Amino acid sequence: MPVATIDEIKGRVGQVTGTSKWVTVDQAMIDKFADATGDHQFIHVDPERAKATPFGGTIAHGFLTLSLLPMLRGSADLPYPLGIKMSVNYGSNKLRFLAPVRSGKRVRARFKLLEFGEKRPGQFQLTHEVTVEIEGEDKPALIADWIGQFFL
Repeated sequence: MPVATIDEIKGRVGQVTGTSKWVTVDQAMIDKFADATGDHQFIHVDPERAKATPFGGTIAHGFLTLSLLPMLRGSADLPYPLGIKMSVNYGSNKLRFLAPVRSGKRVRARFKLLEFGEKRPGQFQLTHEVTVEIEGEDKPALIADWIGQFFL
């Protein structure tokens, strides 16, 4: 993970600050997510029944795609300040699921820094517009304004 000063991070507001590596969302991942959440709707876990839908096969849960954000963030090489003690997920201001992620597709996330500020001494808050792209498709899977905090 690249290191930056607080002023360097602040200076990147309005810019795309990182793009993750591609991650394959396969049926095994979808099935594990269904088991973890108890959401076994056929459109996610029954490939034969899902073939008869407009999607032509199974699709990932929207919340599965959302839950990939920490992993995608980790591969995006977003800058962190030197001396960081910890970071936490603080939530989201806006979230829209725009297109389904079909089983076997690859996704990646693009992070645009929207806001950056110091909440308290040593506690900083960032808001990124995160767009999860689906390889080979025009519409993204989701767009979210994702809020994180870090502590020095």
